[in-house]
Amino acid sequence: MTRRIQVVAAAAVLIGSAIVLSAQQGGGRAGGPPAPPPTPQAGAPIDLTGYWVSVVTEDWRWRMVTPPKGDVASVPLNPEGTKVANSWDPATDGSCLAYGAAGLMREPTRLHITWENPQTLKIETDSGVQTRRFVFGGAQPPAQRSLQGYSAAEWEIVGAGGRGAPAGPRRGNLKVTTTMMSGGWLRKNGVPYSENATLTEYYDRFPAPNNEEWFVVTTIVSDPKYLNTDFVTSTHFKKEADGAKWAPKPCKS
Repeated sequence: MTRRIQVVAAAAVLIGSAIVLSAQQGGGRAGGPPAPPPTPQAGAPIDLTGYWVSVVTEDWRWRMVTPPKGDVASVPLNPEGTKVANSWDPATDGSCLAYGAAGLMREPTRLHITWENPQTLKIETDSGVQTRRFVFGGAQPPAQRSLQGYSAAEWEIVGAGGRGAPAGPRRGNLKVTTTMMSGGWLRKNGVPYSENATLTEYYDRFPAPNNEEWFVVTTIVSDPKYLNTDFVTSTHFKKEADGAKWAPKPCKS
């Protein structure tokens, strides 16, 4: 009987030690503090960092060259927006107004995407030499409008598994909502968007059968001042091995 008591006592000590250790690690039921959530960088379901080049498979006439004055086909302009577009001066071709947030990703450009810090994803373009910052965590927007505006970012996660479900790979996409823009052009020929516009983007990365990596950004421009309805486009980028082809070319300020 004494031997049995000793064994039970030893088992109790081991179980108690395991509970204490689990509580210290935050993973048990002993009331320990939960582990802090991962930073947006650490918890990213897709990796958008690296060098990327736009692949123009549609709208070539509006993206690769500057369209003629008045060519506003497929943009849902209202009468006021059409009036502004028809007043465009061709001498301003190359203006930085064509490189604001709502039009920048449609430019034939290369991107360099990095994490500026664990809460901020940075996108630099060689076309127009612009920098966008996608800020996670609901930071306070700036008081002053700018060409690139303020971009609030969030990961949309699917397939992470719920309570009792087997753990699976984290999958998802990046959603970015941009406000506080100063207004600019949707196309190089002066097709306008106003400072009242809101830009919503969805970034999805996917592999191609030939071992290439791509991402597509679906862009939605909402502008009650110049558009009858949302202007929706999708733009494709292919990953490059490095920055060997990076060739910054500034726009006209």
